[in-house]
Amino acid sequence: MRKTYPTDLSDQEWACLKTHLPASKPLGRLRTHTLRDIFDGIFYILRSGCPWRLLPHDFPPWPTVYYHFRKFRLSGVWHLVLKALHTAERKKVGKDPDASAAIIDSQSVKTTEEGAGSNGYDAHKHIKGRKRHLLVDTLGLPLSVYVTPANVQDRVGARCLLAGLGLSVPHLEKIWADGAYGGEEFARWCEEQGGWELEIVERNPQTKGFKVLPKRWIVERTFSWLIRNRRLSKDYERKVQTSETLVKVAAIRLILRRLARKA
Repeated sequence: MRKTYPTDLSDQEWACLKTHLPASKPLGRLRTHTLRDIFDGIFYILRSGCPWRLLPHDFPPWPTVYYHFRKFRLSGVWHLVLKALHTAERKKVGKDPDASAAIIDSQSVKTTEEGAGSNGYDAHKHIKGRKRHLLVDTLGLPLSVYVTPANVQDRVGARCLLAGLGLSVPHLEKIWADGAYGGEEFARWCEEQGGWELEIVERNPQTKGFKVLPKRWIVERTFSWLIRNRRLSKDYERKVQTSETLVKVAAIRLILRRLARKA
């Protein structure tokens, strides 16, 4: 039996996670490594920030762990698991499973040479890299994730983030945002796209020093949750799809911890 790591799933967390995983094929080949060990390896990579090839030897081989990570991305398993856990967490705290209000924002992060083919320069933040566009509910849990080069303007990235969202978040009515999303054109687009009311939360120009802004602090807190995972402190990925998936994996790990704590 291998040594345990702080990133390993507890028995309660694993019991919660496996109920939302697709059933194995009855005539498929027997697994050499358990799914729980594979998920522990993925969560270790996420939290520690180490490359796949440096995964400790007491986990399953790194090609096996990466194969399942990629397979779950391509088949949509990560998205389905996140949606199911998100619904369970909202029910736990007494909220409607379908969010009716959300907050949108973006975060620019540096990239490495792996992502050189799809990065840009954010002149406002003075960062060369990629930009994470995030929509969260009032609990701070992600509803939608979209990654672009950092030079993509927030309103442009928001249209990609929100496109088709009406099917997955059918009861969404209101979106809070900062001044980067201002303008009648984008507000009108939100109304036409999904009937969403866009409210810009502006900072009072007479305010001096730091001040927490209503609603906007929720998405900022989510970004701080994400970068606790060293794999997300920069964007180390070659493909933006992998970057988006790792944000979802981080959200899954966070919700599992919450659900197990309340069980």
